[in-house]
Amino acid sequence: MYGMLGAIGLDEGQESAYRALVALGAAEVPDLAHRLTLPVQQTERALRHLERQGLAAQSSARPGRWVAAPPGVALGALLTQQRHELEQAELAAVLLAEEYRAEAAEPAVHDLVEVVTGASAVAHRFHQLQLGATEEVCALVTGRPQVVAATDNEAEDRASVRGVAYRVVIEREVLTQPGGIREASTALARGEHIRVTAQVPTKLVIADRALAMVPLTARGAEPAALVVHASGLLESLMGLFQAVWREALPLRLGSTGSPEEGDGGPDATDLEILTLLLAGMTDASVAKHLELGLRTVQRRVKGLMELSGVTTRLQLGWHAYERGWVAR
Repeated sequence: MYGMLGAIGLDEGQESAYRALVALGAAEVPDLAHRLTLPVQQTERALRHLERQGLAAQSSARPGRWVAAPPGVALGALLTQQRHELEQAELAAVLLAEEYRAEAAEPAVHDLVEVVTGASAVAHRFHQLQLGATEEVCALVTGRPQVVAATDNEAEDRASVRGVAYRVVIEREVLTQPGGIREASTALARGEHIRVTAQVPTKLVIADRALAMVPLTARGAEPAALVVHASGLLESLMGLFQAVWREALPLRLGSTGSPEEGDGGPDATDLEILTLLLAGMTDASVAKHLELGLRTVQRRVKGLMELSGVTTRLQLGWHAYERGWVAR
């Protein structure tokens, strides 16, 4: 039954390696190579690919020993990613269809889409969109610098005072930028709901499910944005946001949602470290951005593994979910 996983980017050798690893639970590279009748180097390359796909991990307790990620979850995540890419293609098709119809004899279509050109005009419209919201603002935030700012603190403060809910998905890269974690902590303290993912498809802001703004900036061109009013296109953008939101990891920083002190569980700093590691940051990056020593981060992770009774970080991640240390 080889070749069944080609749709999620695995060739025959990689699929064989993953199936063997699932059957064994854990294995050293030479043993796996022998079982697969493949050269050690080729087996190692296959494992590295599986690691990048989140299907396998090296044991932190025994270097050189590899463990399989649970198929139900790991393969499910890859399938979700494929579906997400299909949704992006569908969105592109909708945008192209709108463009095709723009010159058709339908004057109402022109009222649904507004093009804003120029850095100051785009920033002003972005500010207005947030100030006009009365119920909810949904946003996707990328790590790439664009004219639509990643945060608009004044507008967000005024909106939260009015009881406007914020749901925001940020790219991992945003947290690694100067002040990224500090800004995220401030937003969480304001009551915003923030999730993290490796990459978002585009910067996007939607107010009250009635008005959306998405950048149109091309390389070297003047900054521009598309403002979309209630329409099928807006519903597609909302669907895109919901798909990204569902698959992103809830961010926990500072004291937000921390367990009671002294209950024997992880403290607020442990939870920050766990959240950022699960968001894909390295030990060194977590240490830098939480202003901790690298050894302190590693010592705390080791302590959490001992507390959980696990031997690998992969197991620690699952234990953290099961115990409710990090949100699902």
